Amino acid sequence: MKISYNWLKQYINITQTPEEISQILTGIGLEVESLEKVLAVPGGLEGLVIGYVKECVQHPNADRLRVTKVDAGGQELQIVCGAINVAAGQKVVVATVGTTVYPTAGEPFKINKSKIRGEVSEGMICAEDEIGLGTDHAGIMVLDENAEIGSPAKAYFKLEDDYVFEIGLTPNRADAASHLGTAREIAAYLKTKIELPDNASFTVQNLVLPIAVEVEDPKACPRYSSLTISGIEVKDSPDWLKQKLSVIGVRPINNIVDVTNYVLHGLGQPMHAFDADTIKGNKVIVKTCAEGTVFKTLDGVERDLSADDLMICNAEEPMTIAGVFGGINSGVTHQTKNIFLESAYFDAVSVRKTAKRHGLKTDASFRYERGTDPGITVFALKYAAVLIQQLAGGTVSSEVSDLYPAPVAFFIVQILYKNVHRLIGKVISVEEIKSILTALDIKITAETEDGLSLEVPPYRVDVTREVDVIEEILRIYGYNNVEIPSQIRASLNNAAKPDKDVVQNQLADLLSANGFNEILCNSLTKSAYSDNLETAVKILNPLSSDLDVMRQTLLYSGLEVIAYNQNRKYPNLKLYEFGKIYHQYQEKFSEQHRLSLFLSGSDQPEQWNQKEKLVNFYQVKAVVDALLKRAGVNNLVVEEAESHLLDYSLSYKSGSKTLVTFGAVAKKELKKADVNQPVFFVDFDFDLLLKQIGRNKIVFQDIPKFPSVKRDLSLLIDEQITFNQLKQIALKADRKLIKEVNVFDVYKGDKLPEGKKSYALNFVLLDEEKTLTDKAIDAVMQKVAFNLQKEAGAEVRK
Repeated sequence: MKISYNWLKQYINITQTPEEISQILTGIGLEVESLEKVLAVPGGLEGLVIGYVKECVQHPNADRLRVTKVDAGGQELQIVCGAINVAAGQKVVVATVGTTVYPTAGEPFKINKSKIRGEVSEGMICAEDEIGLGTDHAGIMVLDENAEIGSPAKAYFKLEDDYVFEIGLTPNRADAASHLGTAREIAAYLKTKIELPDNASFTVQNLVLPIAVEVEDPKACPRYSSLTISGIEVKDSPDWLKQKLSVIGVRPINNIVDVTNYVLHGLGQPMHAFDADTIKGNKVIVKTCAEGTVFKTLDGVERDLSADDLMICNAEEPMTIAGVFGGINSGVTHQTKNIFLESAYFDAVSVRKTAKRHGLKTDASFRYERGTDPGITVFALKYAAVLIQQLAGGTVSSEVSDLYPAPVAFFIVQILYKNVHRLIGKVISVEEIKSILTALDIKITAETEDGLSLEVPPYRVDVTREVDVIEEILRIYGYNNVEIPSQIRASLNNAAKPDKDVVQNQLADLLSANGFNEILCNSLTKSAYSDNLETAVKILNPLSSDLDVMRQTLLYSGLEVIAYNQNRKYPNLKLYEFGKIYHQYQEKFSEQHRLSLFLSGSDQPEQWNQKEKLVNFYQVKAVVDALLKRAGVNNLVVEEAESHLLDYSLSYKSGSKTLVTFGAVAKKELKKADVNQPVFFVDFDFDLLLKQIGRNKIVFQDIPKFPSVKRDLSLLIDEQITFNQLKQIALKADRKLIKEVNVFDVYKGDKLPEGKKSYALNFVLLDEEKTLTDKAIDAVMQKVAFNLQKEAGAEVRK
């Protein structure tokens, strides 16, 4: 949203610089994304001064040129001029040597000292179009006799450069979507007053052009204000109005449309001017039209209306889409003599849905769909009428029609001082709180020792609760005025009852980012998948034998998805599902949340520079570990699992409860679902995972100041020995120094004794207090080797 610095000064007395206003706006929640200086005219008339023509004689070598002597304020210049109206005694605009001038048409050029037909010329006496002030080139500009010689031309023409703030307006700040709204916020911060534009001169001159108004849908249009003006002249707007609109990026059209845009961006109230002579039946009806009604908008596009689109209609047909876009025949043209002026308050949800349905975004819909001020429609209407009469003539030819059957109520909010202090983090005096609320136009209706009863004006659409009011107080009080305490007491731990949806979304984001696709399967399945029908939840009236029980595991629904895809030549799959499983124990029913993962096919398809790489067990384990790390769950016990569903598997346990089991799906289970390729399955107990997250304590520490050291050991061990056993034995040697134990090579083959395998382990050692010496490292590694030999029967290979 673009806001003009000069325009703001119409509503508030600002002494601060544009840069200071930028800081204020950002500090109160209206973030200024950029600040741009805009010159009143290109070049800003820099280098142009007021001169006095002391002498003007015929050029000796050219019939159409004159040689002049010009006093430019302390210096006398000889200037050759070709204007037919130049004469001695005139005060003129002079471009001195070195000045760059910016003509209305054409490229800028620099004034140089030169000779023209043999006579020296030390500048240029300017015409209007030569310096960008207009299009007239009939002759030089002859100024008023009171113009001060040598003074800047910029000061004479009273040109004022402007600054434009680009504000990143958030959707909840509809109250600030105008110059008045922005000024209101600055005034609240500076503890000063707003000056509204004057519409006191508004009067109804006659009643010769009455137009009846009906509102058939008061919910979508709670307030509709209007009047008529007759005998206007549609023409170009004056320069001041064109400049006001142009500086914020609005293209001037004509004096009537420009006034409505001026009021829109000034007061935040969208308006529309209709050609009154095109309103059939002399009647305006606010209603919806039949589904599928064809309506051509101002851009020439025919649109099929929804039965929910609110329309402004005449007695026979729709004229505009209310609050969004005008119709092809609803606008004002240069032939328009009489207008019907609309200033309405439309329901934000209705406008938002209509604008989205038709893909239309306009300045009006931008404000209506966020929420406008229902209390300003008549004020804006009268102000616009006064401006139109000033710029286009005409007379107000009807009473103000204001249909407002159910006034929009103020928001009633109660605040407690203790909550204000608690949420802000600082005790603010009661007088300061009341002063801020009053400055924000929030009325205090009652007061107690504990708090206040308030009425919040409806234009503050986002201030409906106590916490919203406290946020308003903090905005104006100033975030920077809340001191940062020397000690911040905060916890990094997860909540005792973490939000299920938040955790699910976090894990889903991680999986999706790593190439997994989410599936959502039916909780009904066939009893052939149930290993124990006694615990299955049976459907009393099943639609078919394939949907006769509730699923007891997520495995088979996932396998059916894999079978469906592989039959259509999509064998490489990475899937996940958050779902529920169900059991029945006598007359009691059990419902559990689970997270399942499926990996099958190739992890890396075959290409010219690499062979096909199938998904393996260790990739599955890496995904499981990543999910647990993301959830912040640690200190789990790893065990080999026994499951008839899986050929080989591991489980992570918390105490006696299994958190996750994963492995390769047994061939007989694959056969049940007609899957003909290996599948890896991960089964998380999601309910237990949430409990673990709630119990988990986050531990943090400084980054080590000293370097770590790596050492390797190659071991010959019995086949039944697991890596986890070796890891636990190794850590006993020195838990303070040994930070990590990893396996980086495993070998089984005929070169080894029967029943043996070779493991290569990597150890990471670190002393957080000092640099490790070779002596200390060797001592730890010798102890590790000794423990492995003693407890695991390992043979250290040289």
